[in-house]
Amino acid sequence: DVEVDLPHRLTGVVVDRNREAAITRRCRIRAAVGSGLFCAGEARCGVRVTARACGIAAPAQLVLFLFGIALGVASVALVLRLGPASEWLIWPIPSVISPFVGVYYPIAILPAWVQPVSRLLPPSYVFEAMRTVARGGPVPWGELMLGAGLAALYVVLAWLTFRAVHRFALRTGLIARYTAETAS
Repeated sequence: DVEVDLPHRLTGVVVDRNREAAITRRCRIRAAVGSGLFCAGEARCGVRVTARACGIAAPAQLVLFLFGIALGVASVALVLRLGPASEWLIWPIPSVISPFVGVYYPIAILPAWVQPVSRLLPPSYVFEAMRTVARGGPVPWGELMLGAGLAALYVVLAWLTFRAVHRFALRTGLIARYTAETAS
């Protein structure tokens, strides 16, 4: 019998991810090769990939990657501070922010009170830049750089938050308590 233990908690997922470092490395190589092949030719549906579209791919991926890292570090800090039960607050975050970053529709059609919130989220600059390029416009490098700057700022803020929470958890014994809870 083969027993499969699916991780139901974020901490289990993080540990499992660390075990699969070799697989992850292969996946990154495949993603890079796949992106290169996509930009080198023509998509199967007949859409010609332009140099502008390929030029925006790497900066857009960088902004999304940095923002994802910031969300991940902030999420780990939240779990460390509030305990494993706080994972219920973390899992819906991507779904909650998706409408605010313009994944489904342009930010210009959002209600007026939502647009300033959108401008605080780095992915909104990526999706708006991709829409501009898809319409045939020039790559809005200024917007992408602003998104990258915001994402980098959020990485630093998330790291500072995690560091403060980690120190608090060490001082108060939260780490030992959470470890004892999960070991039983």
